[in-house]
Amino acid sequence: MFTKRLNQLLLYATRRILKDTSGYKGALKAFLEAHNIGAGDIVVVKTDKDEYKGTVIPRYEYASQDFLTLKLPNGYNIGVEFNKIRSIKLVEEHAPPAFAPQHLTAPKKGLPKAVIISTGGTIASRVDYRTGGVRPALSASDLLSVVPELGDIAQVDADLLFSIYSENMTFSHWSKLSERIYNYIKEGYNGVVVTHGTDTMGYAAAALSFALHKTPIPILLVGSQRSSDRPSSDAASNLIAAMVTSLKAPFSGVYVSMHEWVSDERISIHVGTKVRKLHTSRRDAFKSINTSPVAVYKDGELNVLRNDLPKRGVSDDFRIFPKFEEKVSLIKFYPGFDPSIIESLYQKGYKGLVLEGTGLGHVNKLTADSLKKLIRDGFIVCMTSQCIYGRVRLTVYDTGRDLLDAGVLPLEDMLPETAFVKLSWCLGNFEREEVSKMMRSNIANEYNSRLLLEEVE
Repeated sequence: MFTKRLNQLLLYATRRILKDTSGYKGALKAFLEAHNIGAGDIVVVKTDKDEYKGTVIPRYEYASQDFLTLKLPNGYNIGVEFNKIRSIKLVEEHAPPAFAPQHLTAPKKGLPKAVIISTGGTIASRVDYRTGGVRPALSASDLLSVVPELGDIAQVDADLLFSIYSENMTFSHWSKLSERIYNYIKEGYNGVVVTHGTDTMGYAAAALSFALHKTPIPILLVGSQRSSDRPSSDAASNLIAAMVTSLKAPFSGVYVSMHEWVSDERISIHVGTKVRKLHTSRRDAFKSINTSPVAVYKDGELNVLRNDLPKRGVSDDFRIFPKFEEKVSLIKFYPGFDPSIIESLYQKGYKGLVLEGTGLGHVNKLTADSLKKLIRDGFIVCMTSQCIYGRVRLTVYDTGRDLLDAGVLPLEDMLPETAFVKLSWCLGNFEREEVSKMMRSNIANEYNSRLLLEEVE
């Protein structure tokens, strides 16, 4: 009898130890452990005024310890103030939340072939409840398993190329990614989708736009502002829109697929060299700058908005230029700017620079004088504007005309990020004397040549 009771106590103690109370501390953690309750368990919580039934949700470790987080049956999360809890009852024991990839069904015959190349980012991440952040954890095949609708669109292969945050992407990653895409298209794939972190997705889209010359199909980069395991995730809808666009759009080139608005109703397709992330966290963070989206995906249909794009189809001149020069920089001018910053780059062997000037493309006299000397020594300096909209015009003021005389290259309405990538690409693939001409040429729709109404003086 004593042995049986001891075994029961040991089993109970073991169960208590195994309970997951991730993110809870102090008195609240002790309260949960005293009632043998952990993340995933269904409980009934009573306060002085209300009663709640829901699932205990883990919290990140820096969250307030004044609340117990419950997921209600309707899917909403609530915080129950700890000092108002009068009782808690365990209703059902469940394992804590964990990602379990779904079984992949056999691809349907007769559908076009497509590939999802995963590089990481929020779209391929999971919530880390220790910190409340996300970490790269999902593979491309995991994404396929949680978005089964893709199986009705194409025979989809998955390729986990990288699993990194987008801020860790480098020039060499762009080279490897462009080579991988080139090979898939040469092998006959009808659609290519790249999952990417949103923070530097605009840079990567520009890099692929220049590296892949005259692609026969549209290549879609897609990200998510919410990780795939969150109820508010935009990953699935963005991914489906990207896949449909890559397979069915009548145009070719490199594009970005992201939410047009905070709801799931519409997904915008943006030119890869003309898109910028304008918000840190909203679903509709990405906008086309100085141009319009090329298409909108809604209710399962792709509505093409522009007819001035390169056409989809067999390309006799599909080539790859995958090299990027690392010794280039992107610098924002600001009041009191010290030109020795730029001079130090030149001394370290940097070959070129993209400046974000004020307004129409201006810098102070000290910086202008310094640039003249560097340009005479072979340093390439390109001018963009730190304004979101409009274009560089160095002919309006004396400051700009002096910069033109010194050899600064004005880049019209090219985005600074795109200009930085393009300069790196030009220096990596062409001779020095060709770079100036290439930077002023419209290669991948990076320039908008139309004169907009607001630009008419």
